[in-house]
Amino acid sequence: MAARPAATLAWSLLLVSSALLREGCRARFSAEPDSEDDGEEPVIFPESPLQSPTVLVAVLARNAAHSLPHFLGCLERLDYPKSRMAVWAATDHNVDNTTEILREWLKNVQRLYHYVEWRPMDEPESYPDEIGPKHWPSSRFAHVMKLRQAALRTAREKWSDYILFIDVDNFLTNPQTLNLLIAENKTIVAPMLESRGLYSNFWCGITPKGFYKRTPDYVQIREWKRTGCFPVPMVHSTFLIDLRKEASDRLTFYPPHQDYTWTFDDIIVFAFSSRQAGIQMYLCNREHYGYLPIPLKPHQTLQEDIENLIHVQIEAMIDRPPMEPSQYVSVVPKYPDKMGFDEIFMINLKRRKDRRDRMLRTLYEQEIEVKIVEAVDGKALNTSQLKSLNIEMLPGYRDPYSSRPLTRGEIGCFLSHYSVWKEVIDRELEKTLVIEDDVRFEHQFKKKLMKLMDDIDQAQLDWELIYIGRKRMQVKEPEKVVPNVENLVEADYSYWTLGYAISLEGAQKLVGANPFGKMLPVDEFLPIMYNKHPVLTSSPHCHLFQTLSDDCERLATPCTLARRHDPSVAEAVVCLNSSRFPLHFPPPCTLTGAGDWSMGHEWKRQVLLWSKAAGNSCCKFSLLSSPSL
Repeated sequence: MAARPAATLAWSLLLVSSALLREGCRARFSAEPDSEDDGEEPVIFPESPLQSPTVLVAVLARNAAHSLPHFLGCLERLDYPKSRMAVWAATDHNVDNTTEILREWLKNVQRLYHYVEWRPMDEPESYPDEIGPKHWPSSRFAHVMKLRQAALRTAREKWSDYILFIDVDNFLTNPQTLNLLIAENKTIVAPMLESRGLYSNFWCGITPKGFYKRTPDYVQIREWKRTGCFPVPMVHSTFLIDLRKEASDRLTFYPPHQDYTWTFDDIIVFAFSSRQAGIQMYLCNREHYGYLPIPLKPHQTLQEDIENLIHVQIEAMIDRPPMEPSQYVSVVPKYPDKMGFDEIFMINLKRRKDRRDRMLRTLYEQEIEVKIVEAVDGKALNTSQLKSLNIEMLPGYRDPYSSRPLTRGEIGCFLSHYSVWKEVIDRELEKTLVIEDDVRFEHQFKKKLMKLMDDIDQAQLDWELIYIGRKRMQVKEPEKVVPNVENLVEADYSYWTLGYAISLEGAQKLVGANPFGKMLPVDEFLPIMYNKHPVLTSSPHCHLFQTLSDDCERLATPCTLARRHDPSVAEAVVCLNSSRFPLHFPPPCTLTGAGDWSMGHEWKRQVLLWSKAAGNSCCKFSLLSSPSL
């Protein structure tokens, strides 16, 4: 019985404690302000946005030491969270240092990416049945298909949302490419990549046997005459697969589908697999995404592949920033030279820094060393300056198309070239190249020009001027072929001074003509001096220069800021594929109709008088022209 009072006491203490706790809670809550009384609403946190989908990038590289730094630089600059990206890289059968470059890059960037897998194979350097590094025997096709299947398997095992296949000579210069492709919400989608021709990374037609089929839709899409995201039977080189789509589980690269009977080719095998899986491929050209080179033939060399890459780079700089190499790999320095010339001058207006920077980078990529000549700015010229130089316009001169007089800009252009001729004379330069700052270089420009000059030396031709870039004005008759030198013709009436080679004797004769007293545009002056101006066709004072013109329209062509696919821009005949280079110029002069120089221009008589006066120093002048270059 003595225990019962103790138990009662314990329960009493517990009840008291509980009461105290409840009172304390009331006191604490009563001390807090009443939200209803002060008007404050409770805080509701919004949902955070979804993270970007995960993407595995599959990189297969072979003999790609020349393209890898710029390819990897483009990959790094994609505007996509690297923490949501994985890199699967494989390389094999190399004769260059592709393996070392990839290894260096992966080592330096592995902390940035979510996951990195590295599959190098150092030996052998070639396939037993290949004839060269650009040849694709069946063994190579099979190996590449197996590697792509391995990358696809890894992406599935890692639960990646997407896998991006991209060849290492494809350059995604648009940082938004990956975001744009994902936004299309297609199972297989590719960005249309540009090349120096009509070649791209898609087909619009395929035959029942799996071969390429030419269709009118292809050109319409490739030249942006139609824009959008189009269903096509084939995309290759660079494409994105959405692994979240159920049908993607049925895609395979290797082995080929059991019903496959077409050519054993990796891109055709995969296109067939997509068809059997019920998946439509899509090609998008809504934006400019990037570039790729035209494939080489089996017998071509790695050096030619390097030249291909250089041209891709300089083409990309026409209206976009340079493709910078990766900051995570060592880059081999370039060693510019003068291509055998005593000097190379580039004429540039000081206020046109954009042109100067583009040209210097373009020339550096081609390993061409130049000296910048500050052009005379026509806008800054005044009447007193012209008088101090004893400059007089040719009386009665009118532009053959607009009928306007000589402009200050044309005077500045002439003075700029004249200053180069004077320096050639002062320094006694035997062989000089002159280029303006708005040229667009053709494929293998340096190689072709050096061979051309070597051939001229071998033939011991006596020349004074060689057109490297021009606009041919007389197009009715073919130009006379120069014997014993391939790709040379005697130039007829031509416009523009985009680029030309000039000898010491040629410079002396141009300066010796005293052009300041009867000034013309420089591209009218030169045809007069080599006796191919239409005004002089009936002149008895005609043999001022014997012309050997290098129609290096195929070496250097005009650079234009107009989009190449803009249908509103008139096109000029500049090279064999002139439709590639829309220009704000009238059609070529055929010496009939509106452009006929026999229609009685007031200055015709003055030109003939000048021709007669210049005839006293009768010159021999050479211009080189090659439609096949």
